[in-house]
Amino acid sequence: MNESTPAPLMPDAGALREELLKAYPPKTRKKRAKQMIVNDPETPPEIGANTRTIPGIITQRGCTYAGCRGVVMGPIYDLLQITHGPIGCGYYAWLTRRNLSRPTDGRPNFLQYSMSTDMQEEQIIFGGEKKLRQAVREAYDIFKPKAIAILATCPVGLIGDDIHSVAREMKAELGINVLAFSCEGYKGVSQSAGHHIANNGVFKNIIGTNDEPDDAEFTINMLGEYNIGGDAWEIDTLLRKCGIHVTSTLSGDVNYDQVCRAHTVQLNTVMCHRSINYIAEMMEIKYGIPWIKVNFIGADSTAKSLRKIAQYFESQKLKDRVEEVIAQEMAVLRPIREHVTSRCKGKKAAIFVGGSRAHHYQDLFRDIGMEVISAGYEFAHRDDYEGRAILPTIKVDADTRNIEEIHVEADPVRYKPRKTPEQLQALAEGGFTFKDYEGMMKEMRKGDLVIDDISHHEIEKLIEIWKPDIIGSGIKDKYVVEKMGVPCKQLHSYDYGGPYAAFTGAANFYQEIDRMVNTKIWKFVVPPWEKHPQLEASLVHRPKGAQAKADARSLARQTPVAEADPQ
Repeated sequence: MNESTPAPLMPDAGALREELLKAYPPKTRKKRAKQMIVNDPETPPEIGANTRTIPGIITQRGCTYAGCRGVVMGPIYDLLQITHGPIGCGYYAWLTRRNLSRPTDGRPNFLQYSMSTDMQEEQIIFGGEKKLRQAVREAYDIFKPKAIAILATCPVGLIGDDIHSVAREMKAELGINVLAFSCEGYKGVSQSAGHHIANNGVFKNIIGTNDEPDDAEFTINMLGEYNIGGDAWEIDTLLRKCGIHVTSTLSGDVNYDQVCRAHTVQLNTVMCHRSINYIAEMMEIKYGIPWIKVNFIGADSTAKSLRKIAQYFESQKLKDRVEEVIAQEMAVLRPIREHVTSRCKGKKAAIFVGGSRAHHYQDLFRDIGMEVISAGYEFAHRDDYEGRAILPTIKVDADTRNIEEIHVEADPVRYKPRKTPEQLQALAEGGFTFKDYEGMMKEMRKGDLVIDDISHHEIEKLIEIWKPDIIGSGIKDKYVVEKMGVPCKQLHSYDYGGPYAAFTGAANFYQEIDRMVNTKIWKFVVPPWEKHPQLEASLVHRPKGAQAKADARSLARQTPVAEADPQ
């Protein structure tokens, strides 16, 4: 976007920031101040990110287990996965709408199973390894999977169950790959730690175990794409039209064998930088596969990503085909985009979503003339905001040291640089860059407010003061936002919408946003405390003992019951 574009006429971002911070006690205010930044795209200021959530703040974050099991591992549809822990932790194993799959060749689909050892008090006290062994054997006897993953939750780490020893025993006994992930929920400040742990486990135990490449001229992996609402299908369809073959999508509508041969491709492309940049880096060192950042969210971004992939392969035939496909897709999309732009131009959006979505979806809003006034991530690190150039300056903290740091070297057999030094130099001279993620803040305007790990208090005050026309967020605060009379587009699992990726997905998104921001129903949403003032609560001093109970009974008799609203 044009960084010189003036910010919309609204209360100053600095004043809003002070208003958001005003409610907090001094210690909390000091910490939150580092996580709220008035943006400067020329020199992005340092933002506080990947820090522990302050107790008492209502956060949108998930835990380490959720990031490992629910995000990265879950979408591998024929990998049988067992949660070792209490049954409540199995919530993140029930993926349902979030990740879609279409198994091929009669492969099993375990996506909608929630398999758990259901630890009880007995296992918490005496250990749960025996029950885990029984669960693995039972799962194998019933389903005969190619591989089994064991994923630990908080109690497992606290009591010291050795899930890795159990995995080795079961691997020897059953003759299949059994791997374990120590992804206890408390192990990091958010689900981001779970992504890292999953990346390490997949890299060490799955990738590189099948050397048979796909028979295609141009092969890539799509990393950090989770097929939410069918996004990966749209991207794959588009790439096939161009003549580009996706060997594996990590992790969306992908099977175990595809992940095993992910190391055979010519190029890695990264969608969600935060969740999977670790694998991209390690595969380059071990196998010689370079990686580039792409974005298939938004029409212009999709076209840019296609052109970059074609430029990498240095094939004129591929470049010509990519231009043909872009022209065809844009011809269909253009009238839809122009119509929606005429209805949505100038409206304001704010986006607070995990991964790279708070960055990518700004492109979709801008495609239809909307202004993104504020954005932030749930579980990002500083490089997601400020760009990878600042990586050498980031201090490694104690929470990050909880995660295994793998020492990676070039594979003596499989390492094969995909480009010669001369080819790399020629690409660089043509303006091509690898590992070129510049972060979200460089693509936002000067004066926009960037908020990391936003709380419910902050989002309510932002709505009250800046009055955005729509919020892009997650399920944890969707209905809080909508009760304030503002539509909320759920961007974690799309509710029942999508896909939103590539050109077809962009058309879906434009039309859905048009319906949401231009419907009149939001003007009729009135908070209940405005309808019935008698429901408004206030803090009172209550006497102790029997007198308190008597006063409470007396108050109950005197307070009239509010009549039901006929509407």
